Amino acid sequence: MDNQYENLLAAVHWNEQGLVPAIAQDARSGQVLMLAWMNAEALRLSLAEGRGIYWSRSRQALWRKGESSGHVQHLQSIHLDCDGDTLLLRVLQEGAACHTGAVTCFFRDAGEEGWQDSSPPGGSVLDTLQATIQRRRQSDPGQSYVAKLLHGGRDRILKKVGEEAAEFLIACKNPEAQPVLGEAADLLFHLLVALEERDLHIDEVLGELQRREGMSGLVEKASRKSA
Repeated sequence: MDNQYENLLAAVHWNEQGLVPAIAQDARSGQVLMLAWMNAEALRLSLAEGRGIYWSRSRQALWRKGESSGHVQHLQSIHLDCDGDTLLLRVLQEGAACHTGAVTCFFRDAGEEGWQDSSPPGGSVLDTLQATIQRRRQSDPGQSYVAKLLHGGRDRILKKVGEEAAEFLIACKNPEAQPVLGEAADLLFHLLVALEERDLHIDEVLGELQRREGMSGLVEKASRKSA
C-alpha cells in the first residue's frame, strides 16, 4: 500500500514550497466547499486515514479538518487534474466546511454593488435540511414539529406525506407557479421526515437516481418487475 502511495505522490507536480492546491467538493451535491493546500505528508495521511488532511501555511503544520470543530471531511475519492498540479477531494462533510459557519467558503457572488452573500445551491439545501431533521429527532415533541411527527409513528408521518402529495396535485392545477413551488417544498420536507423515520438519507435517493441516469424508463421499470 505504501508503494501505491509513493506512485501517487510522484505523479503530483508540487510547487517550489512542496505544496499543491486541493479543492474539497461535496460528494453528494457536487458543491465546491473550500480550497486548501497539501504537502506530500498531508496527501499520504489523507489516503491512509480516509479524511481531509491539509497543510496550514499560516501555522506551518498539518491540519486535520474538523480536529477541533468536529466538522470532519470523510474522504470518498481523490482526483489529480490533467496538469498534475491540482487535487480534487470528493468528501462527505460533517457540519459546515467554512470557519464562518457557512456550508461552503464560496458563499459570495459578484454583483453590481460588489461581493454579496448568496444562498447555497439546491443539492446542499437538501443535505442541510435532512441534517436539521435528524437533530430535531431528539427534541421535545412539544417544541418541535419534526419531533412531534417522528414521535407520532410511521403511520402518522405517511398520512402527512399523503396529504402533502394531494395538496401538490391540486396546486399543479393552479395557473400560478408559487402555489406549486410551495406545495412541492412541503412535500419534499415531509418526504425527508419519512426517510429519517426509516433511518434512510436523501443521498441514497440521489444515488438511486444517479444509478438510473441514462437508463430508459421502460427498461428501469422492467428491471424492477423482474426483481
